[in-house]
Amino acid sequence: MPENMNVNPYRSRLAAVRAVMKKRGVDALIVPSADPHLGEYVPDHWRVIRWLTGFSGSAGTVVITAKFAGLWTDSRYFIQAAGQLRETGFELVRLKIPHTPEYIDWLAEKMKSGSLVSVDGRLISASIAGLLRGRLKEQGIRLSLRSDLIAPLWHDRPPLPDEQAFELPPEFAGESRKEKIYRVRERMEVMSVNYQLLTSCDDVMWLLNIRGRDITYSPLLLSFAIVSRDQVMLFADEGKIPGTMKAEFDRDGVVLLPYEMTTSVLRSLPAGSILLLSPSTTSAALRGAVPGTIRVIHDVNIPTRLKAIRNETEIKNLREVMIRDGVALTRFFIWFEKSLGREKITELSASAKLESLRMEQEGCTGPSFATIAAFNEHAALPHYVPGPESDAVLEQSGIFLLDSGGQYYGGTTDITRTVALGQPDAEMRRHFTLALRGTISLAMAKFPHGTRGYQLELLARKALWDNGLNYGHGTGHGVGSFLNVHEGPQTIGSAATGDLKTVIEPGMVSSDEPAVYLEGKYGFRTENLILCVNDRETEYGDFLRFETVTLCYIDRALTDLSLLDDTELQWLNDYHKMVFNMLADRLKPEEREWLDRKTAPLTRV
Repeated sequence: MPENMNVNPYRSRLAAVRAVMKKRGVDALIVPSADPHLGEYVPDHWRVIRWLTGFSGSAGTVVITAKFAGLWTDSRYFIQAAGQLRETGFELVRLKIPHTPEYIDWLAEKMKSGSLVSVDGRLISASIAGLLRGRLKEQGIRLSLRSDLIAPLWHDRPPLPDEQAFELPPEFAGESRKEKIYRVRERMEVMSVNYQLLTSCDDVMWLLNIRGRDITYSPLLLSFAIVSRDQVMLFADEGKIPGTMKAEFDRDGVVLLPYEMTTSVLRSLPAGSILLLSPSTTSAALRGAVPGTIRVIHDVNIPTRLKAIRNETEIKNLREVMIRDGVALTRFFIWFEKSLGREKITELSASAKLESLRMEQEGCTGPSFATIAAFNEHAALPHYVPGPESDAVLEQSGIFLLDSGGQYYGGTTDITRTVALGQPDAEMRRHFTLALRGTISLAMAKFPHGTRGYQLELLARKALWDNGLNYGHGTGHGVGSFLNVHEGPQTIGSAATGDLKTVIEPGMVSSDEPAVYLEGKYGFRTENLILCVNDRETEYGDFLRFETVTLCYIDRALTDLSLLDDTELQWLNDYHKMVFNMLADRLKPEEREWLDRKTAPLTRV
């Protein structure tokens, strides 16, 4: 039956959900922002929260009771959510710490003993489900993971994506499918593992040297896989696998099975087998399908660890991608500088311009995440993404922060630059430079093999801490190779997208992004990607260092040289020299002259 057009559709949907909850005896319903693969971005078919509430952000959790309906989301969406939730019956609940399940404590405090809390087990990780179950059990609250209360109500639900997968050629992968499968099985042998369940689409893509078009910003095919000692079972829609790819799968021992069969195959694994899975990326529903006769090892998946270490071909391709990305960024900032004040530029139009310039570069398939184009007080929100409700006009005075990235066949990029619009004051220059010192300090780090990311993070924060400043997000996340822009297992500081136990190894690419945010005023962040490489061997062992691979100038107007020591100033001048030398041959003469001025050596007066 069509919805009454005279009634707010979101209020109608909320009422319909509550009616189903009452009929089934559900006291609280949790609606995650996720699909069965638990990745950062999901296809429209799984954007339940957008259908239910009108909120279109990519991260959030909804909780509905008989008298309350709320959306938990983080600071990047506060402005957007406040506008989109107006008159819907849903309240905005501001997360204090991004990526945390704060709704669990709320439920434990608000629900009475004996209440029933329900969530679709396909859309919540086994690890979060464990936390939820344990916290609710303390209060005598029951939990159901087997209810999908939304599907019967969502009559015009978008279908799942149906575009075909495509091969990632050897000139980009640097290693064949068979070689990767062999390496995974070698690790399985060492771990005495019979089977490995792959639920993260990026792990499946890497292992099979394929990519897809099912997910916004990440070139992924919705798929699961189970790796055994003698075959790889790929669970995906057959119609999305081209015939030539099927033939190659047959040759390489890859068996294509229907996407929906994943659960039944898990249930039929031989008793006594040992299965490896990652509880943070495996849904509670899939984890629950594993028979009790199977011994389960909870750990980071083997492909997750292997793909984090780029091979020589991938590193070579990354360097080329960084040049192309640097050319696009240089052309953007030339346009920006010339056009500001002469034409109307907004946060959204600036984002669109940068995307168009990236798409002119060979091999670029689109952005790697929603561009953070933030003017003044918006730049103080670390994860702000402009929308129609918040789109600010850029003026010739203030601060502009631009965090963006591109997907290329040869790699994935992520870069932040902050520039002054007009003449910055002393406070702006001080805050920018203190954050920049953190970027430089981490980039210059040398450390023994076996070092973990959290052990290095002090280098990035020290200059800020010394001045009573700090930032609330992690310092560095791993970056995929034509996969996800946020991709572990390595992490520098925060475990939001990584594993704290993982050591930093040669071939790993991470972000380097210390920052300062002043609420209601502005924010500063200089983010580069850094590649871990060998440094030297001494009697104390092998030492490693970072190589900065991002190529884009850093705003001289915001740099306070009095706050940089000689080593930091030398790093900045050397970096600018590298940027110019690497990009100059790809630029037009007038572009080259502009970049020459922006990267000229800085000297103390």
